[in-house]
Amino acid sequence: MSVNSKLYEGKAKIIYPTDTSNILLAVFKDDATAFNAQKRGTILNKGIVNCSISSKIFQQLELRGIKTHYIDSPAPNEMRVKAVKIVPVEVVVRNIAAGSLCKQTGLPLGTVLPKPLVEFYYKNDALGDPLLTGDRLFLLELATPEQVETITHLALQINEYLQDFFQKCDITLVDFKLEFGLDSQQQILLADEISPDTCRLWDNARSTDPNLRVLDKDRFRQDLGNVEEAYQQVLQRVLTVVQGE
Repeated sequence: MSVNSKLYEGKAKIIYPTDTSNILLAVFKDDATAFNAQKRGTILNKGIVNCSISSKIFQQLELRGIKTHYIDSPAPNEMRVKAVKIVPVEVVVRNIAAGSLCKQTGLPLGTVLPKPLVEFYYKNDALGDPLLTGDRLFLLELATPEQVETITHLALQINEYLQDFFQKCDITLVDFKLEFGLDSQQQILLADEISPDTCRLWDNARSTDPNLRVLDKDRFRQDLGNVEEAYQQVLQRVLTVVQGE
């Protein structure tokens, strides 16, 4: 494998082919971006941390019947995955009001939602990843009604498990982003990653302090400091819980 053989380089990962046509290698980067890549930086060992957390969570989800693109992790910052065609829709599941939900609705930060909110965003950097209505999603033919129904069901299943899992880590899952893909049999698989880059995670032990409780990329977005320490905390708690199960 050489750098020139890469298939794709995104904000957080580089994708390489392997000797097997339907298997790819994802290399997780230390690069950090926010606000549609308007803010850029580096988080030390982020690639290793995010790959490790994602690998453990994907394995746990597989044990619970959620099909993912995960195969194995040949190196700390590498993940072998099944090749999928990514559905160009980012799925956001919200349990507590934060981020754009507060800005767009006026809900106070930290408002517990009466039930999980599932939102769809057009995965398009040039357009700023806009929030989609159902009609717009179908107008653009980003997914079929059947696929949207399946993805919504899976997102809520994943949310139920992750809420319980992170509570065991003494962490509250505020919201998170998911991506899904279609394999060669047109089966929908969970793809991308689940990590402090894609989740809002609040430390239960510091729940009353809006800055100290943050254990996710908001520390980078909002210049809260101690970003690497927060990511490492999440990894250590995830490993402790997984080893105990």
